[in-house]
Amino acid sequence: RGEIACRVIKTAKELGVKTVAVYSEADRDAIHVRMADEAFCLGPASSSESYLRQDRILWAAKASGARAIHPGYGFLSENATFAEKCASEGIVFIGPPPSAITSMGSKSESKDIMIAAGVPVVPGYHGSDQSLERLMEEADRISYPVLIKAIKGGGGKGMRVVQSAAEFEEMLGSARREAINSFGDDQVLVEKYLVKPRHVEVQVF
Repeated sequence: RGEIACRVIKTAKELGVKTVAVYSEADRDAIHVRMADEAFCLGPASSSESYLRQDRILWAAKASGARAIHPGYGFLSENATFAEKCASEGIVFIGPPPSAITSMGSKSESKDIMIAAGVPVVPGYHGSDQSLERLMEEADRISYPVLIKAIKGGGGKGMRVVQSAAEFEEMLGSARREAINSFGDDQVLVEKYLVKPRHVEVQVF
């Protein structure tokens, strides 16, 4: 949906490829819906009932005869299970293979890969015990301020800076709600919050 969907549709039209848009009830009049050759409603406004519904998206693809799905950004774009389901239905998933999504789509798993390779990482906790008690214990060990971060997705969603133990539970609940609504997964990691970091990024294509 949104700008990325419009850009994909515009490029597809330039290539002579017909497009199918999907939308929630709240986005019925969105620009990408009007731009596409066809459009299918996935469900109510909540992303958990529309854009995260893998069965509904695959239904729209099969009903329209679409041969490929461009996942855009966020939502199911980093969901390996969805990529696998597309393959099983004979639909091309325009993106990385499921194995790469699994490894790098989870911040906790990607940190394990980096640690195993000897790459320095920000001190933190990304274990399977997601209880409030364990997460607060780890935050105390790391020392405040800490950053609560959803292990899935991106775009800054599901992230909260916590300055003290007194606000940890509230911030954790807020991060989890945003994560489940955006990515369908409320698991988080806790790491030291770097107040004045230097961002160095390398992209590999």
